[in-house]
Amino acid sequence: MADKRKLTTADGSVADPQRDYFEDVYEVVKQVPVGRVTTYGSIAQYLSLRAGARMVGWAMTAAHGRDDVPAHRVVNRLGILSGKNFFGSPTRMQELLEAEGVAVDDDTVVDFKNRLWDPSIELAS
Repeated sequence: MADKRKLTTADGSVADPQRDYFEDVYEVVKQVPVGRVTTYGSIAQYLSLRAGARMVGWAMTAAHGRDDVPAHRVVNRLGILSGKNFFGSPTRMQELLEAEGVAVDDDTVVDFKNRLWDPSIELAS
């Protein structure tokens, strides 16, 4: 599990340990590659957030409207587009994922296990 105090930002710098955890969540989400998805719980585990996935959900809700955070790449632990109603239309999250090559069927990422990007593995140093 990563030490939040040593979080590396998308530009390679080390994050300030005193900053708002929302920004830590956003830095992780910014690193999810095009064509991949991650989960609220995976981000929470990586950042060692006490209230877990729920805290990541709060941060992601606040991220809507920020063009620098690819919020559409964050799904629930089953690959379901649980945040889809925060995208202005109920199909926008799916459209964004499909534009990146991620197939979605019935609000669920197809081939979820192979599309999953886990920061605890991918960002391990």
